[in-house]
Amino acid sequence: MTTTTTDATGTVPAIRKAGFGRLMLSEWTKIRSVRSTVWALVLLVILNLGFTTLIIAVTAAQWSKQDASQRATIAADPTGSILGSGLALSQLAVCVVGVLVIASEYSTGMIRASLLAVPRRLPMFAAKAVVFAALILVLGTAVSFGSFFIGAALLHSKAPVSLGDPGVLRAVIGGGLYLAMLGLFALALGSIIRHTAAAITGVIAFVLVLAPLATLLPGSIGKHIHAYLPSEAGHLIGQARQGSSDLLTPWQGYGVFALWTFVLLVIAAVLLQRRDA
Repeated sequence: MTTTTTDATGTVPAIRKAGFGRLMLSEWTKIRSVRSTVWALVLLVILNLGFTTLIIAVTAAQWSKQDASQRATIAADPTGSILGSGLALSQLAVCVVGVLVIASEYSTGMIRASLLAVPRRLPMFAAKAVVFAALILVLGTAVSFGSFFIGAALLHSKAPVSLGDPGVLRAVIGGGLYLAMLGLFALALGSIIRHTAAAITGVIAFVLVLAPLATLLPGSIGKHIHAYLPSEAGHLIGQARQGSSDLLTPWQGYGVFALWTFVLLVIAAVLLQRRDA
């Protein structure tokens, strides 16, 4: 992006190139000015806090009627149960927003204006990714803390938990980290596919469809494939403790998710450079 100015005679042009900070400001303006993006983020907050309240309230009310194994699972890691309740559906809002941030520019033709203003495509793509990831990280972390405090209050008499317990603070912050990485994952797929509906379908397939299918594979093959799928590995960061059946630790799982996302972002960047707008 460049800015051209002239002197009083109109004969001496001055061209000023926009730095990365200006690119980030431009991307922030585009994100917050799109109504669908704003409403999807509002839906993220409502779904996360709403489903946490609903599911944990029902769990606490039905506590005496549940199997001993179910109560033991929740008591072993109340934080994972609380955060997982809110993330189950609210993560879909992040998937949709991540795709819309980039794919909507292709569907509306705005990408041509963006690339005309910023001929160097990679800085534009990097600015979009940084701004969007930061937005989701801040919002996701705030929602994660809200979800935890609501769930901890509802479960207090059944399975007490606090931020000072081992692994809990990391898990709550991890809820925001997971959503931010998921947003980048969706953005990368949106940039690769460039079609809004197809990209949203692809992201949802990764998040909701592939994991159950992997469990149908026989033996340890299915177990390992399931463990290394992006969302299955990534959500482990939102658990205070490693489950007995988990093949990866929380940070290992998040690392696997980050690797998936990094590969997709590299592919998206290469295709952005090579393909026409």
